[in-house]
Amino acid sequence: MSIEPNVILHLGLGSFHRAHQAVYLQRLIDGGHAGWVLKGGNLRADMADTIAALQAQGGAYTLETVTPAGERRYERITAIREVIPFDPWLTGLVGAGADPATRIISFTVTEAGYYLDEHDRLDTRYPDLASDLSGATCTTLYGALAAILEARRVQDAGPVTLLNCDNLRHNGERFQAGFHDFLDHRGEDELLAWVKANTTCPSSMVDRITPRPSPEVAERVKAATGVTDGAALMAESFIQWVIEDRFAAGRPAWETVGVEMVGTVVPHEEAKIRILNASHSCFAWAGTLVGTRFIHEGVALPAIRAMAHAYVTDDVIPSLVLRQNPYPVDLTAYRDVVFERFGNPQLRDTNQRVAMDGFAKIPGFIVPTLRDRLEHGASIASTAMLPALFFEFLARWHRGEVPFTYEDQGMDPATAHAFFTSADPLGAFARDPVLWGPLTGDPRIEAALREAHPRVLSFIRGNV
Repeated sequence: MSIEPNVILHLGLGSFHRAHQAVYLQRLIDGGHAGWVLKGGNLRADMADTIAALQAQGGAYTLETVTPAGERRYERITAIREVIPFDPWLTGLVGAGADPATRIISFTVTEAGYYLDEHDRLDTRYPDLASDLSGATCTTLYGALAAILEARRVQDAGPVTLLNCDNLRHNGERFQAGFHDFLDHRGEDELLAWVKANTTCPSSMVDRITPRPSPEVAERVKAATGVTDGAALMAESFIQWVIEDRFAAGRPAWETVGVEMVGTVVPHEEAKIRILNASHSCFAWAGTLVGTRFIHEGVALPAIRAMAHAYVTDDVIPSLVLRQNPYPVDLTAYRDVVFERFGNPQLRDTNQRVAMDGFAKIPGFIVPTLRDRLEHGASIASTAMLPALFFEFLARWHRGEVPFTYEDQGMDPATAHAFFTSADPLGAFARDPVLWGPLTGDPRIEAALREAHPRVLSFIRGNV
């Protein structure tokens, strides 16, 4: 008699999940560990063509990876055994999540999908969150998990781990705080008590550059493998996953395939978020301002690379070392590897993809370094260049001059446009509470931005 495998249900079958978490499970399966499989679906009616292709292919797809030297490799990923179709009330996802075979529910929704303020409380001003809180819809991560876990509670399906796979600092505990707050707002006292007793929310750090797939990816896959694949995608060769080892109902033996299982993920995520994620945004915003399209083109411009290098070297590394010395990550070496990865011309990673969600990235990736530096009375001149770049990027967006559709879940467009119709646009930007959180109103922030903005304008004039 065959034994049914344990299930990881993943919410958000985007490119990153399929190039990262699914790959690690595939490595286990390829190594003879058949005890776990993936099921998944999306919370919104997006990616329709990709989802249809995945369904037609039984969840299988081809992943192309490429090194900075241009070496390409192709692998077939079959770890996703069921692609659950979308419906507005997520009926299929609820059913899968309530199945006792599901032991882990993981998710990737991007940083802005958590709707958290600086105190990790829900910011209920967002219409889709407010709608979910009222019970009228089920479109946010919180609304989806409330429906899934209520069904799981009613069916007595047992404990489950809620595993965050997003670039959110302290992502497990911050998600947990937001979710508990969501249930409290809705008066779901019985479900909240069950969640507290039957779930864990380990934090994790994820890393792999995964551009949005272009038609050329499918063409290369066809040429290399002979397979016509409507869900083919590509990623860099580098991959990393660090997870706190706190699981409620078992887990795959991820440590056997390169996942770092740790007691705390904090030092790893601080290095990654401040060095990789923030400088990635720097390259995207700066590159857009001087007319480049791809990240590697910005990396190749000495002026942009110097800005990113100064930010990391002058401000981030000293801040992290003050927190913990010796630091468990070689920060200088990590910086250099990150920049090498960004410079990979084979990825053709777009400024559009990386520039998105600035209203979540400023507070999440950049404000912590500003805060650390100000607490020690240190200069913030190098870090201030990043939000000053974003301010000028937003000014272009306001005027309709950004050459792509800018997506930002955390931005209220009316508020952002109002910056630039006010008497003092930079002052309004410098005092926006969504962007600056605990630093809102600090005159040192505004002063630093006023000093940095002319340098940004000078940079643009010298590089167009």
